[in-house]
Amino acid sequence: MTDAALAEAVRAAVGAVSDPELRRPLAELDMLREIDVSGAIASVGIALTIVGCPAADRIERDVREAAAAVPGIAGVELRVGVMTPDERAALTTRLRGGRAARTMPFGPDSLTRVIAVTSGKGGVGKSTVTANLAVALAARGLRVGLVDADVHGFSIPGLLGLVDDDGLPPSPTRIDDLMLPPVAYGVKVISIGMFLRRPGADATGAVAWRGPMLHRTVQQFLTDVFFGDLDVLLLDMPPGTGDVAISVGQLLPSAEVLVVTTPQPAAADVAVRSGLVARQSGQRVVGVVENMSPMTLPDGTVLDLFGAGGGAEVAARLTSADEAVPLLVAIPLSPALRTGGDIGAPVVVSDPTDPAARAIEDLAAALATRPRSLAGRPLPFSPR
Repeated sequence: MTDAALAEAVRAAVGAVSDPELRRPLAELDMLREIDVSGAIASVGIALTIVGCPAADRIERDVREAAAAVPGIAGVELRVGVMTPDERAALTTRLRGGRAARTMPFGPDSLTRVIAVTSGKGGVGKSTVTANLAVALAARGLRVGLVDADVHGFSIPGLLGLVDDDGLPPSPTRIDDLMLPPVAYGVKVISIGMFLRRPGADATGAVAWRGPMLHRTVQQFLTDVFFGDLDVLLLDMPPGTGDVAISVGQLLPSAEVLVVTTPQPAAADVAVRSGLVARQSGQRVVGVVENMSPMTLPDGTVLDLFGAGGGAEVAARLTSADEAVPLLVAIPLSPALRTGGDIGAPVVVSDPTDPAARAIEDLAAALATRPRSLAGRPLPFSPR
């Protein structure tokens, strides 16, 4: 094979390497530069998106391995540069698919299912359910994004193990005005906790914001973060029916809502309210999840620490003549579920045979097999 033919083979191999943050091939991202072959030595040039790109080491390693795997190549010389401002601007425009900056990609005509996971009160395990559900959906081959919309009580980074050695969540990578969300267990994640890094800070930084700031934060998460093409976008909502719930209702009126409750009547009463408020904004309640349900002990006895029946009650009270709301699953009390959240290892991965993990897998299966309704959406064709 001639040097020119080898160079083309190396270009094809290197071009197929995927950027771990953008999840697209380098060739598609215009990150390849001059590639030459002399004898059995390949000289490969690439351009990273930004100076200090956090994925640089992995990209360089993958590029070297891809080039070296081409038959006839015995050595690789790698030259690494950085995109020019014009090249970055062209890239961000291409990533947006032609959309203007700071526009909503998850509107009524989007193919992405948006599911807001809500609860009437805190302490029902909503965030734990959301994190595990996201991982379970990703494990089924779906492209999943997760927005931690609980700005005051953010916990998603810790539940998914997105914590650096300093105890803080990693900061998103910025390409001009686009933010690339960190990825855990195949899920793209954004949280306000990723923006609180500062000298001397710890992982418990508090956010004391009122309505306008909360609205702008949620809006920026939905418009400025580049999730790419998603099958499902989950939102971990704060408890109650306050500012963030109203903002999400305004920004995503076509979102679906999953209500999480616990078995006791007090939690059920409040959970119903969160579903009713979501419905007032035009969102559709797709189901109820009962968390902390009775668990079966090794001797066969049943421990109903928080009572029983709350999930079924919420589902019944949210069901109307126009919309049936099912109780999708009851997730039993589980030490493994709690431990997994504490150490950042979701139970659906760390202990998939645990009863709670199996219940969450059932929830993922139920949601994954329900396609988004086409009602009210424009279809990509025109009459002739």
